[in-house]
Amino acid sequence: MNLYTLTAAAAEAPVNEFGFWKAMEEGGPVAWSILAVMVIMSVGSFYILFTKLFEQNKVMKQYNGVRTAFWRAPSLKEGATKLEKNSAWRQLADDAVTAQEHHSKMEGAGNEIHFVEEELAHSQDTINQSLSGGLSFLASVGATAPFIGLLGTVIGIYRALINIGIEGSASIDKVAGPVGEALIMTAIGLLVAVPAVLAFNWLQSRNRRINALMTDFSNDIVAFIGSNGAVKPAVAAPAAKPAAKPAPAKKA
Repeated sequence: MNLYTLTAAAAEAPVNEFGFWKAMEEGGPVAWSILAVMVIMSVGSFYILFTKLFEQNKVMKQYNGVRTAFWRAPSLKEGATKLEKNSAWRQLADDAVTAQEHHSKMEGAGNEIHFVEEELAHSQDTINQSLSGGLSFLASVGATAPFIGLLGTVIGIYRALINIGIEGSASIDKVAGPVGEALIMTAIGLLVAVPAVLAFNWLQSRNRRINALMTDFSNDIVAFIGSNGAVKPAVAAPAAKPAAKPAPAKKA
């Protein structure tokens, strides 16, 4: 087989007219608009996933300072200075100290422990709202993306029926484009929705874990205040640093 024969065979090869881009061209502005919305939803979902995951990991890592440094201090005020600034745990400790100071200046404020508990609960709610920020977007994407894809599916089927009516026959070359567009929109809607739902459930479970840790920390602070420092959790020993290797002996 010579070069001329190969070139002629390649020229006669059928061109695929039913690919993704061809189907999108069949759909026109409506199909491209739906695809653009899907892309925005997908990019937003992954952005929220990674940013919230980073934020959660940071909060959980900062909890190690609570177990090793905070409860070694003789007072809450000194312990708060040992926590990282702008952290959830520092906010709870500072709010507890502030609540104590405010209660001592107020007349008829009721029991000190009850007052501190209310302030810590409010502070914890504020932190939880911050951690949950953006998760509603994931829930909305998971709930609406399949229906947006279904809109593209309905439009594609409608176009296929119009082509059948105009041509008077259901030949594959007349309906393949609109039907392909319909199936593509359904698949894209599911591809956008499923990761968003999985990310939402995973981040929610991690937030519940963080909330449980904050509740335990708040309860320990209340017990510490109520007992005048006599009751506090066991202090975790700091991680031991690896021993330095002895320097090799110099040769004489």
